[in-house]
Amino acid sequence: MSDKVNAILARAKTDFVMFVTTVCPYCHKAKRILDSRKLSWADHNVQKNRGLQMEVVGMTGHRTVPAIFDVRGSEPVFVGGSDDLESYL
Repeated sequence: MSDKVNAILARAKTDFVMFVTTVCPYCHKAKRILDSRKLSWADHNVQKNRGLQMEVVGMTGHRTVPAIFDVRGSEPVFVGGSDDLESYL
């Protein structure tokens, strides 16, 4: 069900992967948090790809953006949104 999301996470060459929209203050906040901690990130815009957004929702239950994954370990870890990221780090 989440083949596209899993493929994106599997080929990530960064510390974190975020699913975002273009005009999203919480997405920008998450990027600033990661930048301040010198952690790398990649973002994937779901604004024009409803199918990808629905895969993220189906996989995580998280209906808002950003949807952030920690991909530093052997398995991706769903972190949540920007507030969750602050607590996580």
